[in-house]
Amino acid sequence: MKALIHETGSGIKGLRIKEIESKKIDNKEVRIKVKTVGLNHRDLATINGRDETSNPLIIGSDCAGTISEIGKEVTMFKVGDDVIVNPSIGWLNNTPAPPDNFQILGNPMQGTFSEEFIINENFVALKPSYLTWEEAGVLSLGALTAYRALFTKGEVNDQQTILIPGIGGGVATNLLQFSKAVGAKVYVTSRSEEKLNKAKKIGAAKGINSKNDWEKELNGEKVDVVIESVGAATFNQSLKQLKKGGKLVLFGSSTGDIVDLNLREFFYGQYTLLGTTMGSREEYLEMLKFIESHSIKPVVDTTYDFDDYEMAFNRLEAAEQMGKIGIRINK
Repeated sequence: MKALIHETGSGIKGLRIKEIESKKIDNKEVRIKVKTVGLNHRDLATINGRDETSNPLIIGSDCAGTISEIGKEVTMFKVGDDVIVNPSIGWLNNTPAPPDNFQILGNPMQGTFSEEFIINENFVALKPSYLTWEEAGVLSLGALTAYRALFTKGEVNDQQTILIPGIGGGVATNLLQFSKAVGAKVYVTSRSEEKLNKAKKIGAAKGINSKNDWEKELNGEKVDVVIESVGAATFNQSLKQLKKGGKLVLFGSSTGDIVDLNLREFFYGQYTLLGTTMGSREEYLEMLKFIESHSIKPVVDTTYDFDDYEMAFNRLEAAEQMGKIGIRINK
């Protein structure tokens, strides 16, 4: 079978499609003929952090396809089922933090970007029938991250106002869609006026250019919850927009991990800072019920053929996308 493997160098130049041998499945595993996969910023960070000394790695966390073989002890699925993969491996129940054996597909575990993918049945779910293959293939990582950040950690409800800095990526667009589905008011920021306009079409009440003064743009209004992933570039700006007693939920730091924090302002403001990443199998299944009940479809920016993977990664690296980028593996 063919797989997209990273080896022999850092970044996109280290990627290549290679023919590899199919493996046998264990008793509790299923073999999936992969239809589509989705790119995430995690994939870009993974390949940029590797070099010529790194072992070959099949990248990718998201995928959807059809089960072609099941192990002897598989009870939840049958051959022919259309399924999607939960990339949050080893985390079954909704706990305050993942267990020590928690891993994410695509690094360090072998990932999904191949013609076939083998996985334990606990980390597979039936594909929502109303989603296209392109939509299902890009859903899981972003939607699970957004669901836990909003509802498990942020406890967002219809009486609240939410701020999402850095609209454009898959998690951010999921955050916007999910917040709107429960009736919350949503403000977003971006350096791109095009992305701000698209966010308004999805349901954002206000779009703020990141270069401007956020407090002036909001006319002094404060928000209940900020879902932050940009990191050092926006962290303190985000904190300033919170109401006294508000929550800042953090799941990423793409512009840097280290920030200066005024502790006195923080404790006098009675703020709550919550860290999160990915989510449990329990939350994953809740998320699927949630999107089905609200008929939510992930925003798909572009879908490329397998051989055009470089174009897909270049678009992701340039941050040109609004929503998720997908790759068709098998038509």
